[in-house]
Amino acid sequence: MEKIIHRYKGKGFKLTPQRLAILKFLEGNNEHPTADEIYTGLKNDYPTLSVATVYNTIETLRDRGEIAEVTIDPERKHFDPNTTPHHHIICMECKRIADIFEDYTSEIALPQEVVEEFSVAGNHIDFYGVCRECRG
Repeated sequence: MEKIIHRYKGKGFKLTPQRLAILKFLEGNNEHPTADEIYTGLKNDYPTLSVATVYNTIETLRDRGEIAEVTIDPERKHFDPNTTPHHHIICMECKRIADIFEDYTSEIALPQEVVEEFSVAGNHIDFYGVCRECRG
């Protein structure tokens, strides 16, 4: 918890017990939780936590670049505390999202007209498949 407090202290981000719980829940979390999953994961330990607090906190974190919004699942937004550039794969059956840390920059051949029109600064590739558990 000390690491989390040190990271956010002095950044103009009010560290209430509820916000600290959300930050702790996200710290190192590679499950790409939704706001509802964050709320459900914390509500028993923090009965005064509201859904609005979760949404407001993750929106603030997203706007500050502390977490990334992952829109790979068209049904709901997921959040990723790992903001280093990487790609995602989603299971089309259970909707689990996993990270992919390969660099595909050299393998992408953009059409010449795109290269002439844009200076490419990065990419994000979304993959879809069926995970091992769902394949049985």
